[in-house]
Amino acid sequence: MKTDIERRACELAAYIIETRATVRAAAKKFNISKSTVHKDLSERLEHVSRALYLQVKDILEFNKAERHIRGGIATRLKYKRQEARGSGSRSVASSGFNEDRDAD
Repeated sequence: MKTDIERRACELAAYIIETRATVRAAAKKFNISKSTVHKDLSERLEHVSRALYLQVKDILEFNKAERHIRGGIATRLKYKRQEARGSGSRSVASSGFNEDRDAD
């Protein structure tokens, strides 16, 4: 008989396999922390169901490999939204450029 934690790990695995969701999305859906999702999927699931573990592992590795792309897309969208609201121009002072230090 599976414990609640083992059952949760299997439910998380099924959700991620069906939706190809990220750890963050799964944590939000199940109302638990990202750390708990990660521990359930990377440690506990392997002992409960090796087949589910291997499927989830592939998805998590794929998500990790493309996270830098998602971050870039999110940043681009952020600045497009700011531009649309009219606050898109960043001043030199807020850009982090220091004329005295960075002019060399």
